Amino acid sequence: MRLAALIGAVVSTLALSVTAANATPSRGVTGTIISKTTFGGKDYIVREITLDPGGSTGWHYHRGTLFALVRAGTLTHTESDCTSTDVYPKGSAFTEPSGTDHVHIGRNLGKKPVVLEVLYVLPAGSPLSDDAPNPGCDFD
Repeated sequence: MRLAALIGAVVSTLALSVTAANATPSRGVTGTIISKTTFGGKDYIVREITLDPGGSTGWHYHRGTLFALVRAGTLTHTESDCTSTDVYPKGSAFTEPSGTDHVHIGRNLGKKPVVLEVLYVLPAGSPLSDDAPNPGCDFD
């Protein structure tokens, strides 16, 4: 019985390690939490995010809904099908739905920083995002 539990733990650890090894880390991204409150089993977090020129969020998804406003620059947002790309210039607002079927990446292809003001509505205690491997796109 103990051997089966040990084998299960090792297999689980290896599976998690493979996922983490395939993740695409962000680069040139900084974020500051402006406010956070929890109500009704959900975290409401306001965060300012800056992507430097050439910066990328890395491939990821969210466990809840994200609402964003582009304060400066232009964000290029690509879905995991590698062809659905939206471009959000200064003043644009957009929503990112939750779940593993909504893996995406945000990139700054411009010469000025992209500044986002973001509201995360997440299940209480969830991370802001979960890393995901590149789905096969020929960038990042």
